[in-house]
Amino acid sequence: MASLFDTARNFSLYTVNKPLVPLQLYSLTCFDQIPAAWLVAFLPHAYAASLSKKFDNKSPRTYVGSLQEDQSIDQATRDRIVRSEGAQSNGFENLGLFAAAVVAGNVAGLPAQTLNTLTGAYIASRVLYNYIYVTNTSDAAANLRGVVFVSGVGLVWTLFIKSGNVLREKAANLL
Repeated sequence: MASLFDTARNFSLYTVNKPLVPLQLYSLTCFDQIPAAWLVAFLPHAYAASLSKKFDNKSPRTYVGSLQEDQSIDQATRDRIVRSEGAQSNGFENLGLFAAAVVAGNVAGLPAQTLNTLTGAYIASRVLYNYIYVTNTSDAAANLRGVVFVSGVGLVWTLFIKSGNVLREKAANLL
């Protein structure tokens, strides 16, 4: 148990002290962004559950299927619930890739400003993605959602590429 609180141990991988936003309006770090991404992924589910009075927590995976039988909910609300659950699923499907990119950036030693800018932009893209997904009722909005999705994934791959470039340079300097 004492090793868990060993103050001589280096915890620098878990801390980045540069603010995400200039003027220190708030100071999220790139590792704070992983729980933030989880929260952004979870919120559409909470919203969907709030739209229905009959969410069954004993069997949550049957929730969307049971909506078709529930006549107390109008079709527009059902559609919004289904889209909210889709947004939640998509968020969790992308969370692992995002977290791996954040770890890769820290292992590579990317500058804090780069990490915080890219992770903050990713979170913003996910918030926008969720909003468009949940409120989408047109083909144009669906296409915009696709553009926002690809942009967010592009930010994640930018982290991987920048990390790989830094690590390649470090490896070249070892030879």
